[in-house]
Amino acid sequence: MSVLTLEGLTRIHGAGAAEVHALRGISLTVGPGELVAVMGPSGSGKSTLLTLAGGLDEPTAGTVRVEGVDLAGLDGTQRARLRRTSIGYVFQDFNLIPALTAAENVALPRELDGVRRRAARTAALQALAEVGIEHLADRFPDDMSGGQQQRVAIARALVGERRLMLADEPTGALDSESGEEILRLLRSRCDGGAAGVMVTHEARHAAWADRVVFLRDGVVVDESGNASVEGLLGPRHVQ
Repeated sequence: MSVLTLEGLTRIHGAGAAEVHALRGISLTVGPGELVAVMGPSGSGKSTLLTLAGGLDEPTAGTVRVEGVDLAGLDGTQRARLRRTSIGYVFQDFNLIPALTAAENVALPRELDGVRRRAARTAALQALAEVGIEHLADRFPDDMSGGQQQRVAIARALVGERRLMLADEPTGALDSESGEEILRLLRSRCDGGAAGVMVTHEARHAAWADRVVFLRDGVVVDESGNASVEGLLGPRHVQ
């Protein structure tokens, strides 16, 4: 069964003369072990696709299913629980809580899901170690660089046993070497059975994916499989 299924997904913002079609009837499935990169020019609908897939917004038409669950059938509380337990989301603007330390930010989804504080902190420290900043566990976001905040945001998305990873430009605030480390982590999670969707502008980052979906004006205009990805963008950097 697919981890993520999008069927006929349309999202319209505004009305009348101000109406904007962010997505126009997009269908996409992502299975266990698969990482899909989404590329396209600014305004093509990439981030909108992620927010709908993560249940952060509702489509104007179409269906979003995560592990067979139709998000349209869930209320706000149920959607929030699904995001905490099944969906790891890396926001482009980090979305960290300034009043919480790095470890507290990462542990929060686990605590909200009923995990005891000590166990949640242990899991948070492990996730921070995965992204190489366990030494910043007790530092607040305002005392970190943009790259360090990005790593905290990624650790928060990785913590727990989430089956769907959604990442909006996950390496945007990182240098080249750090970005490669994060991509290796996402790839490893997918190779371990999770499904991933990553928005990126970088062809070298898309080369980590099994498929690349190209959007323009809210429509899928091309899709390349693994062989085409490696031929066009170069081989994956998997060790």
